[in-house]
Amino acid sequence: MERQILVVLPHPDDESFGISGTLAKSISEGVPVTYACLTLGEMARSMGNPLFANRVSLPAIRKKELEESCQHIGIQDLRLMGFHDKTIEFERHEDIDAVIGSLIKDVNPSLVITFHPLYSVHPDHDATGAAVIRTIAKLPKEQRPVVHCIAFSQGCEDILGAPDVIHDVSKFLKNKIGSIQSHRSQWQLPVDPTMVESDAMKQRFGTERFWTYRFE
Repeated sequence: MERQILVVLPHPDDESFGISGTLAKSISEGVPVTYACLTLGEMARSMGNPLFANRVSLPAIRKKELEESCQHIGIQDLRLMGFHDKTIEFERHEDIDAVIGSLIKDVNPSLVITFHPLYSVHPDHDATGAAVIRTIAKLPKEQRPVVHCIAFSQGCEDILGAPDVIHDVSKFLKNKIGSIQSHRSQWQLPVDPTMVESDAMKQRFGTERFWTYRFE
C-alpha cells in the first residue's frame, strides 16, 4: 500500500475522467492524497451549457467545481498552485521545477500521478508531466517516488506499449461520476443515480490505466 500519493495536474477536471476512481479507492484504503492543481483553467472555452459563466467569472466557478470534485473523491489536501492556464509550457523550467520540488519535499510521496510528458494531447498536460519528470530525475535514485503517467494521445500505445497499471474502480463509480458532474462549466454528464452501478457505466468508466515512468 502506498504511503502517500501526490497528484500533479494542470487543470480543474483533469482528475475526473482518468484517475478519480483510483484516488477514491486509495483514500478508502487509508492512503492520503495531495492534489496539486497548477491552474484554475481560466482560459477554457466552455462556459457551461446552457451558458452560465463568462471570462471574468470562470476562474471562481472552476475553483468551486474543483473543490466539489475533491469532496466526491475524498481528497482533503487540495493545493492551488497559482499558475495561469495555457502557460505551463512557457514557464521557466527552473521556476516550475522548484515549485514541484518543494511539493515533493513537503509531501514526501511514495507515488506521484501526472500526465505523460509526451503523449497527453494538451501542451499544459505534456509540460506538467515533463516538469514532474525533470524534478524527480534530479533526486537520488533511492529517494525517487514511483511515477504513474496518464497518456491518451492517439496511437500512444503503439509507442509506449500497453499500460502496466490497470485499476478496477467499478466499486467507486459513484465517486467518479460525482467528480465528473462537479465540473458543470466543462462537461454535461446526465446520469440518473440509479444508473451509476449499471453494466454500461462500469464498462465506460470502471477501469483506469497508467504507465509507470522508467527513468533509466
